[in-house]
Amino acid sequence: MNFIQKFVALATVSLAFTGVAAAQEAPDALVKRISEDVINTAKADKAIQAGDTKKVIDLVETKILPHVDFQRMTSLAAGRFWRQATPEQQQQLTTEFRKLLVFTYSGALSQVKDQTIDFKPLRADPTDTDVEVRSQVNMPRGEPIPLNYRVAKGPQGWKIYDINVLGAWLVETYKGTFASEISKGGIDGLIKALADKNQKLANKPLATNAPKK
Repeated sequence: MNFIQKFVALATVSLAFTGVAAAQEAPDALVKRISEDVINTAKADKAIQAGDTKKVIDLVETKILPHVDFQRMTSLAAGRFWRQATPEQQQQLTTEFRKLLVFTYSGALSQVKDQTIDFKPLRADPTDTDVEVRSQVNMPRGEPIPLNYRVAKGPQGWKIYDINVLGAWLVETYKGTFASEISKGGIDGLIKALADKNQKLANKPLATNAPKK
């Protein structure tokens, strides 16, 4: 879980791009360009490297989150329980899950050093609106880490809704955790568990929020 989250975070923190062109680009070209942009920014920014909490979180909030479909991600992670939740509970759950991923992404972003990402040719038809973008994270030491994205096209352009590291999809990873919390305390119990975890993460330095291998 921690190993998977580390590279999920590394990949997702690399997603940043604004402008109309984002909705017009092919999904692999978009992900590649914005990945390189943010990774290079993180490497060059001394404040980010030093773990400046406000600067790192601002970067995540303004340049990464607009390209992630958190409601779809949350509904998939909740599975059949999503339909049992009220609209208010769905909104609360999405909000807390989003906060959790912000802390994870921010913690990983503050640790970006010498990693690079290579992308594979896109296996999709031009008319497809739901595709998988494949890549690998090259580490300073050790073997490359396979890293794939599920990206769907909507009215606002392409957005990521799932990530796969070493064969494990993020949604599936959280689905078990969500189901366990719901079995103990219902939807409200899951919302409270996420809120409590977010409160703890908010009181820690960013570097400790990025899961270790």
